Amino acid sequence: MNDLFETLKDKIDNQQRITDAEALALFESNDLLAIGELAAAANRRKNGERVYFNVNRHINYTNICVNQCTFCAFSKLEGEEDGYTLALEDIRKKAEEAVAAGATEIHSVGGLHPRLPFEFYLDMLRTIKSVSPQLHVKAFTAVEIDYFAKISKTTILEVIHALREAGLGSMPGGGAEIFAKEVRDKICPEKISGERWLEIIEQIHATGIKSNATMLFGHLENYADRVDHMRRLRELQDRSGGFQSFIPLAFQPDNTRVPGAKGVGGVDALKTLAISRIYLDNFQHVKAYWVMLGLKIAQTALCFGVNDLDGTVIEEQIGHDAGADSPQVIGKERIINLIRIAGKTPVERDTLYNELMVY
Repeated sequence: MNDLFETLKDKIDNQQRITDAEALALFESNDLLAIGELAAAANRRKNGERVYFNVNRHINYTNICVNQCTFCAFSKLEGEEDGYTLALEDIRKKAEEAVAAGATEIHSVGGLHPRLPFEFYLDMLRTIKSVSPQLHVKAFTAVEIDYFAKISKTTILEVIHALREAGLGSMPGGGAEIFAKEVRDKICPEKISGERWLEIIEQIHATGIKSNATMLFGHLENYADRVDHMRRLRELQDRSGGFQSFIPLAFQPDNTRVPGAKGVGGVDALKTLAISRIYLDNFQHVKAYWVMLGLKIAQTALCFGVNDLDGTVIEEQIGHDAGADSPQVIGKERIINLIRIAGKTPVERDTLYNELMVY
């Protein structure tokens, strides 16, 4: 195993790509600190000591969804108790509150509502942009885009063009879950396939719209499934260059319906974040999504190759409905302090990673 770490250190120093077999060997290693050192070296080469965050707000516009994925504690059927759909005026009010709080980004995703017309989503974007033209709207997953094409009886490219005209700025990268078919069929059989997700995202990147990429881990998948997932993302990034950051999402088992799901411990979370930094050499940023990881693990991840802590978030519902015990919101000063205590340089960014302020 020491030979592995020496080989990978040389590869990182010489900016060479690691193989799937090497990534799998890292997952199977128990030497967390050695993995962390490799990831930290890879990250320093790309980002120095800078750690990014932004001031953002989540607006989950509806939890009513035609899909009933077993891993999801957020979705409700129409008519079910606790189901909701925000009115455009409510969305406007949340956007106004975000601007008043200094937000530069609205992050918006939701369920696949059986009766909302495509025009609703265009109106939602226009409503948010009418509050402040400078507010960047990062919205919709590839799953939602596929659904919009179905309900509007148009193509993916036509949907993207209409959304962009209405104010869409970029996409968050959710809905990827895990690409491995056998596992995907168990946790989200009604959702589009991994291949379809990749196909849609490639089309979106071709229009110039940037996205993030995610991976849901800690449910029924194994290490090989994680490597396979990252390989497909790395290959797409080679072709499109449209991914901004990679976000491993720690599965929250509470209130979900995945039998035998294991959840994510701190060691596994740090190992996964670190290996993703080492493996995804063509991604500039790896994000620790503190909502699902918890603040202490997310902060520790800054020493394991991570260079982004997401943002203030405000009113995230999807992870919390599944049992995440992190705060609903954290202030900018707290994020800055978390980064500084980790020995890093806090940098406030906008959605597209333009630096707004170095602290």
